Amino acid sequence: MTVPAPRARRRTSMLGRSLPLLLIVALLAPVGMLFASTWRHTGDDRKLADSERLGVEYLRALAPITEALVEAQSNAVAGRGVPGEPLTRAVEQAAAVDARIGGQLRTQERWAGLRAKLEALRERSPADPEAAYTAYGEVTDLLLALHRKVRESSGLGRDPGSDSFFLQDSAGQELPEAVVAAGRLADLGALASRRPAAQRPRSLMELTGLRVSALSPATDVVDNLRSAVDNSESTDLGANVLTPLDAYQRSVEALALYSAPSAAGTVDQGQLAAAALNTRNAARQLQPVILGELDTLLSDRIDGLARDRWLTIGAGAVAALLLIWLAGLLVAADRRSRRRAAAPDAVTPAAPPPGDPWQPPAATDIRPLQPVGAAHEPVAEQWGPFDAAR
Repeated sequence: MTVPAPRARRRTSMLGRSLPLLLIVALLAPVGMLFASTWRHTGDDRKLADSERLGVEYLRALAPITEALVEAQSNAVAGRGVPGEPLTRAVEQAAAVDARIGGQLRTQERWAGLRAKLEALRERSPADPEAAYTAYGEVTDLLLALHRKVRESSGLGRDPGSDSFFLQDSAGQELPEAVVAAGRLADLGALASRRPAAQRPRSLMELTGLRVSALSPATDVVDNLRSAVDNSESTDLGANVLTPLDAYQRSVEALALYSAPSAAGTVDQGQLAAAALNTRNAARQLQPVILGELDTLLSDRIDGLARDRWLTIGAGAVAALLLIWLAGLLVAADRRSRRRAAAPDAVTPAAPPPGDPWQPPAATDIRPLQPVGAAHEPVAEQWGPFDAAR
């Protein structure tokens, strides 16, 4: 009868032992990539929001300069004395802001050029109304260009939020342009009333063009702010913005009414100047509200990004701990498997040698069907008589 040999224990291959660890690494790689992508994305958004807040601060400093410069232009065109203190104080405040954050916004060169023009304008104080109108117009063009530079360098023009985008567009571009254009419109009306009759057609064309330049951005301000209120999740935005916005909208409607030429091709210069002044006063009340709400939205966004970063850190830490724990379990299981494989096997009976499975019985065995005595005789004595007869 054949005795089956014991089955040899199969040893785990190197690939089989390393496969679980490779799977863990395969899981860890996308988790790490997702963590890095989220961290980089939130970091970029945080950097943009911080830069935008610097832009808001710079725009706050430019607002007094815009108002003081438009008022100085009106006084110069009307032949009145130009008070220098409001403009000087506004320039000093803006210079302090530019010295602190102008390097980050890359506005120092433009500010230096504008400040030089402002100082030269205050020292010269042109007596000719036409020359004053032209000189102040050049300076206000530089001021509006600085507004655009601030929006571009700070990233306000690339703001991803719908409500904050409308706010920054209103405060950083449309409202300054509307204030400057309204002041020019009123001053040009004063100049046109003193020009010769031969120049009246040219003056009327200039007034018509300036009327469009003043009313178009003013209308955009109203539309932008209403869109910001409609698209915002903030409950305070509408309550804070709508009241000064309504006052500004009424002043713009009055400006549109009194700047329209009559049938005779003339405008009432007194009513136009009063409407432009009301528009400037309404803008002075509206702009700080817009900038304040914009800064609040940016601050809330920064806080939200900070929370997202902490959630990302927590999720990444939990995922890493789980994968480390799983790797520890697999390593421990592999070590136990190696120890079992290195332990000696139990003693088992040796298998018969290959060949004829039949084995002759040993000499001491008692063969059946033979006499008892013959079983103990030598083999040669038993077969001796048979060999002799043969």
